[in-house]
Amino acid sequence: MLTGLRLSNIALIQSLDLTFKQGFTVLTGETGAGKSILLDALDALLGGLSGPSLSGLLRTGCDRGHIEASFTADCIDMASFTNHDFDAVDNELLVSRVLIRRQDRIISRFRINGVAVSKDQILSIRPSLIDLTGQGQVQELSKSGHQRDCLDCFGGSILEDSKIAVKEAYYKWKKAFCSLQAAQNDFMNLESQISEQKAFLSKLEAAQLLDPEEDVKLLNQQDTLAHTVRIQQGLSTLSSILYESNSDLPTVLELLNNCLNEINILTQLDSSLSTYLESILDVFTRLDSLSQSLQHYASNLDSDPQKLDEIQDRISYLKHLKRISNCDLSHLISERDRLRDLINSDQPQVICSRLAEEEHSFREFRDLNNKKLSELRHKAALKLQNQLLQYLKSMGLPNVRFKVELNSEKPTEHGVDSVLFLFSSNPDQPLAPLIRIASGGEMSRFLLALKTTLASRAGSSTLVFDEIDSGVSGKVSTAIAVLLKELSFNNQVFCVTHQPLVAVKADNHLRISKFVEGGFTNVEVSSLERIEDREKELAELAGGDFAHSRLYASSLLSKEAA
Repeated sequence: MLTGLRLSNIALIQSLDLTFKQGFTVLTGETGAGKSILLDALDALLGGLSGPSLSGLLRTGCDRGHIEASFTADCIDMASFTNHDFDAVDNELLVSRVLIRRQDRIISRFRINGVAVSKDQILSIRPSLIDLTGQGQVQELSKSGHQRDCLDCFGGSILEDSKIAVKEAYYKWKKAFCSLQAAQNDFMNLESQISEQKAFLSKLEAAQLLDPEEDVKLLNQQDTLAHTVRIQQGLSTLSSILYESNSDLPTVLELLNNCLNEINILTQLDSSLSTYLESILDVFTRLDSLSQSLQHYASNLDSDPQKLDEIQDRISYLKHLKRISNCDLSHLISERDRLRDLINSDQPQVICSRLAEEEHSFREFRDLNNKKLSELRHKAALKLQNQLLQYLKSMGLPNVRFKVELNSEKPTEHGVDSVLFLFSSNPDQPLAPLIRIASGGEMSRFLLALKTTLASRAGSSTLVFDEIDSGVSGKVSTAIAVLLKELSFNNQVFCVTHQPLVAVKADNHLRISKFVEGGFTNVEVSSLERIEDREKELAELAGGDFAHSRLYASSLLSKEAA
């Protein structure tokens, strides 16, 4: 339950610290006194309000506001916060939101027991803390899927388990369906491109690609052939210098041979020169080997112009292949092998066939779970209709008719059922969508009946109603009051009201009023504990602090006490 609320610099409230009790609590006061501020603050605290609405919640002239509420933590699933280092101290959960104005925008920070959390985390536990029913609930009820959610909530844990199974089955089927579609598209594309791919494969086969480095090697051969004459001239010069001179000058090898003869003679005179003999001999051996290698290379040089033309034609063809495919020879060889396997294989058909079987199996499983969920929803719909009709008739709608209409639609993660609440309050009026046909007073009563019906199944034990008795009076007000009172036996109930017939049923009565001090407007909340204080407030609600109003208020309190 909600045990306390502390506000600082929120709208008209400079500072306010409230404590709350169990049972049925009413909030009364003149229009504009600030009752809605408390509800807006609670809404904002638990992740509601944004943009201009949030900006309007900050007190004029202030750059910082603070909202804090304390709850008993019995019903909170703390497992959802395993990544955060906080616990419910003394069975209490302290939720806060700080509003900070920065230039033209409002930023805010959420905390639970002093630990920063995200808005999504706050919203995830909101249903377990408070169920706030106000005028905005009518718009909420009209949103797609919300009426279905209400029916599912009424269906309880069995229906909730079935919803989980439906969601899991739907996404398994969806994954299989997407895989099948992708494979079928690939196969269709392959079929449409097969002739083009066969033509390209023929080109690659004709190219007889074997070596991914062939183009590089051919360029080297081309350079060699193109410069054969120059290379031959150079090799001839090297041969003349090293081995076989065409002039009277000695060659390098001849000079080295002379050196060897001379060092050999010197070694006989001085044996320590033998190491130099070995060095000169090594140089001579190497140069002799080099000379022979160059002669061999020169003898194998080919300056055939026809071969050069063939190499250049091959280089040109390989460049063409690389250009039209936008890849190198290595990738062309890989692509050729892939196309060989693809065109000569039945793998695409086999894959599509296997995926089609999987999709069919998952679709049957999906449809089976959808059928089970629909059966549970139809059973829950009948029970919900009966319970709501009982509550509605007790609130001054003797001729009311109500039906939960279920229609089949395309499967989604929520199943195949669309849910529509049909309503009629007059015997000669056909059933029509609730949102379109119900008056303001009828909608207020319907929301109360719905919340009462769902209260035992919904997670929150604290229910807040904002002028749920709007648009009704007399016996209907009494019926609403009785229902709110009964609801408070198992739940903490708050209700903003202008009806004395509702306020008199309360266990706790809070009066909201505003006053001006020092040129600034402030809001104060008074707990009406004394009978005379409650009598005066009820008289105000009844029409003013006049003698007949006080008598009326006194009689209401007397009847309630009796």
